[in-house]
Amino acid sequence: MADIKESSTGDKHTVRVGVFIPTDCQLLDAASVDIMGSMSHEYMTMVEKLVPKAIIDLAPHVHIHYIGSVRAGGHIQLTSSQRVVATNHYGDAEVEPGRLDVVLVPGPDPFNAYERAALDWLGAQAGTPGVDILSVCTGIFVCGEAGLLKGKTACGPRNLQDMISAKGFGEKALVGDQYRWIQDGNFWSSGGVTNGNDLVAAYCRASPHFPTPLVEIVCEMIGVGDRAQAYGKEMTSLENIAKLVAEPAAA
Repeated sequence: MADIKESSTGDKHTVRVGVFIPTDCQLLDAASVDIMGSMSHEYMTMVEKLVPKAIIDLAPHVHIHYIGSVRAGGHIQLTSSQRVVATNHYGDAEVEPGRLDVVLVPGPDPFNAYERAALDWLGAQAGTPGVDILSVCTGIFVCGEAGLLKGKTACGPRNLQDMISAKGFGEKALVGDQYRWIQDGNFWSSGGVTNGNDLVAAYCRASPHFPTPLVEIVCEMIGVGDRAQAYGKEMTSLENIAKLVAEPAAA
């Protein structure tokens, strides 16, 4: 496992990350990829006056692809009136199965429909040895449609557990009401939105792509990875929501 950090020639390892957005997604979901980007040699050299050289030397190259159903150069819609430029269509040879190490799936509108070829691409990535899939929030629906939940323990948003179950994706268990993130083999999934930060931080800590000293320093620098895997409080009940809605009217 240690060999993954450096090649036999001593060249710096490159981590190839694909952010897969077949339709649209939540801006904060997609932003979780910046944790891995912040662990890159490219980023470390930008902040070289703030970190020891030994840490900079540990950092791998990180190449991030933004992959959609539009051609390279096309725009993918995000929330908050934001768009991201696609670097690749999912059919491009540059991002075919075997060319990526990590595929991050940020959450779209859960009622979207997806191109069958896009789902097949994601399924092929998950079935490729050495590729890890990271599902954030409603990205669980994309992964479920692609067949990735079969026999797996998965999260997904706390308030959508019944909706996920009703889809019949064939998961072994849904634990999104208990945990911010969970791993089952090469499939990692999180709860809603910023739980994606917890997921990516946990993944980096476990992954041979990122040395531990680098991970811990970067997590400290950017303020992520310190929340417990299990939720610390109960989810707000429908009764409490109704009370919160009624209070302003009463005032």
